Amino acid sequence: MAAHDETGADVAIIGGGPAGSTAGSLLRRYNPDLRVVILEKETFPRDHIGESQLPTIGPVLDEIGVWDKVEAAGFPVKIGASYTWGRNHDRWNFDFLPVETWTDPPRPGRFEGQRRQTAFQVDRSIYDEILLRHAAELGCEVRERTQVREVLHSAGQVDGLRLETGETVTARHYVDATGAVSLFRRALEIPGWSPTELRNVAFWDYWEDAEWAVEIGSGATRIQIRSLPYGWIWFIPIGPTRTSIGLVAPVAWYKQAGRKPEELYRQALAEQPEIAALTRNARPEGRFQTCRDWSNLADRVVGPNWFLAGESAGFADPILSAGMTLAHTSAREAAYSILELDHGELESDWIRARYDTRVRDGIRNHIRFAQYWYAANSCFTELKDHCASIAREAGVGLSPEQAWRWLSLGGFTNESVGSVSLGSFGVTHTRRLVELFDGRDRKCPSPASGYNVFKLSLAGARRGHAGLLEAGRIRRVDCYRRGERMLPVAGLFKLLIEWLGTTDDARRLAELMQRHAQATYAADQAAAFHSGCYEALEVMVQDGWVVRDTKKRRPVLRISHDQSRTIRTSSDEAAALRKQPDAPKVVDRLTPPPEEE
Repeated sequence: MAAHDETGADVAIIGGGPAGSTAGSLLRRYNPDLRVVILEKETFPRDHIGESQLPTIGPVLDEIGVWDKVEAAGFPVKIGASYTWGRNHDRWNFDFLPVETWTDPPRPGRFEGQRRQTAFQVDRSIYDEILLRHAAELGCEVRERTQVREVLHSAGQVDGLRLETGETVTARHYVDATGAVSLFRRALEIPGWSPTELRNVAFWDYWEDAEWAVEIGSGATRIQIRSLPYGWIWFIPIGPTRTSIGLVAPVAWYKQAGRKPEELYRQALAEQPEIAALTRNARPEGRFQTCRDWSNLADRVVGPNWFLAGESAGFADPILSAGMTLAHTSAREAAYSILELDHGELESDWIRARYDTRVRDGIRNHIRFAQYWYAANSCFTELKDHCASIAREAGVGLSPEQAWRWLSLGGFTNESVGSVSLGSFGVTHTRRLVELFDGRDRKCPSPASGYNVFKLSLAGARRGHAGLLEAGRIRRVDCYRRGERMLPVAGLFKLLIEWLGTTDDARRLAELMQRHAQATYAADQAAAFHSGCYEALEVMVQDGWVVRDTKKRRPVLRISHDQSRTIRTSSDEAAALRKQPDAPKVVDRLTPPPEEE
């Protein structure tokens, strides 16, 4: 480790939001000798939108040691989201776990059991300050009210940060966590991509005493997403009495409306009957704000001594609540990359290329998901051309089977080494959403179901390496690459590669899964393992790593991932709750109780 320069730092991070504080906390946790400086232009606490989280954030909060502090703040537990979306106006819920199985543990609770499957809805003025103060406790030098006026650079490298005071901060590594400002992208003139159909504007305010649409046990709820002919409304309880309510609409619609933003905002809240009912006795705080809400992605997010993390690298439309996930996870990737560069044991070019691929793929996949999400919403009756253009560009004016293939090509195996997900959604959830949005009662079949022969197909693939992040180190694992497709030899994929190397028979493959499950997992975990194995097999078939066939007089594989309890209408959920006597108390102010049977 190089000696510290008295006027410099090992790592300089611009921005003290979730991305900056996460990167700083991880750097100090795994190498307390590092001098890490966080430069933040504002004074915390301060409000910020992006309050709804996904469960992938929980493990990051736990890793940096701040989960207990966040839990102690008493933020609402997010079990899922309620949508009015798709080809009709039905309201349906997309949950992280079946609500009738929620055990409603006392709070504050530990990061264990069902709490690993849920998320938070956070008041960013409180949440961000918790994270920033935690980074300071770990030894980061946090400097608030510190504006970076100029990024000094040469030959694509950052040479220093000139502050408004005239002081220059230098470091061996730099992280840009400045959000939409993206100082490094501007200074280094890094081009990017922004799909024209996802160029939106957002209007929002905070409200006091709005009713929660759903109360699940003690402190759990869902965010509410409600579509209108010209956009959609978010309704996010972020505390016992405080709610974030916003309107998202295309820039083109806003310009054509020719009215003041606050007038359009108030009209939208009044026109949506459910939101109007929930805010009937509420009052706005009078902090009305607007911002440009454009999905975008930088052409590169890493350089010789710098990293873009969070929204500075790119932004995915907020319809999927992915912003904070991308901030935390990209910051984790940046911190691990810097730590590994300092160890000097892996090729620096590989570390940087891996970061660029991981971060850009993550943002791109969420953008593609958003494109499909918008294209599927025929509720935007006044924006048919808008939806059609998305479908044309994204290629999603397709059957459910074709649409699911398009989504899977976003990179299920590329997204998370050793696990199966795309843009924070699992394979099965993705298929269920495609079926739901199609609206014609057509099933999107499993690409592995109905076959009994599965052969590993590695022809034309080249060997390479992927990286697993573990305890401050990037552990290299083998992988296969064919074009843009990557198959990691890790996790469930590794098991399937090994098993398919010994048999191509579906029945024998199922026996190997069963034997492994019995030897490795408790009974309550075995079902999840089997489901994960079949999802991994489906992805390998979809991406061409496994060739399927059918032989006569052999039983065929039948795969049915039942997501009817996590993606369903509110009335179906109400009926399920009524049938289960030990279900938690659920107060749904928008759905009448089911009739007596």
